[in-house]
Amino acid sequence: MSDVILEARGLRKAFGGFYAVDGVNLQVREGTIHALIGPNGAGKTTCFNLLSKFLPPTAGSIHLAGRDITRRTPAEVARLGMVRSFQISATFPTMTALENVRLALQRQRGENYDFWVGRKVLRQYEEQARSLLADVGLSELADSPANLLSYGHKRALELATTLALDPRVMLLDEPTAGMTQMDVERIVALIRRIRAGRTIVVVEHNLSVVAGLCDTVTVLTRGTVLTEGDYETVSRDPDVITAYLGSEDVQ
Repeated sequence: MSDVILEARGLRKAFGGFYAVDGVNLQVREGTIHALIGPNGAGKTTCFNLLSKFLPPTAGSIHLAGRDITRRTPAEVARLGMVRSFQISATFPTMTALENVRLALQRQRGENYDFWVGRKVLRQYEEQARSLLADVGLSELADSPANLLSYGHKRALELATTLALDPRVMLLDEPTAGMTQMDVERIVALIRRIRAGRTIVVVEHNLSVVAGLCDTVTVLTRGTVLTEGDYETVSRDPDVITAYLGSEDVQ
């Protein structure tokens, strides 16, 4: 059994008197793809934002590779090897795909991103940037401005910039949201390809994606964990069926 790399203990988040996340315990094992799913209002987005440190918890703790990161900032957590993508496009629109990835690679120089440097300094990152673009199927679009890319290609570019940070843990927020079936299939294949040596946590509404991609599925409802297991097991759980559809199977 793989070791636990990301863990939440008694995680709670209150907004006024309402608990969007209420006592969540979660263990993500290294090298797995772990999904957070649930009906609308289940608390999965809030839980995801807590794990990625974009929200502070009201109570509970979060541990990354055994280290307490509960009070760490997103930037500090990124330097520890856990980064996230966003459902809304987070690229620099007027920069080319290559420039977007190259900028992410500048993190290797330390905390200073050095926007104003000579071309000679930037060229040292170009080969690696092109390699990352090839990994996500964007080699032929390297010189295209990000704002001219299709939605599916923008999501692939975001994955490339995330990979440029060389993360140990990747948190993906709705990676296939709003995509055509062709783009969904492309992104799923891409995630499978980049999972080697990494742990991936994903919030995803598309249950067919979850079924074909994820090793472990945690189902949330009303801010608590309803059940957890592989997709085949949780999709047949009567409580999960009721939570999603009232009486029908979730498949």
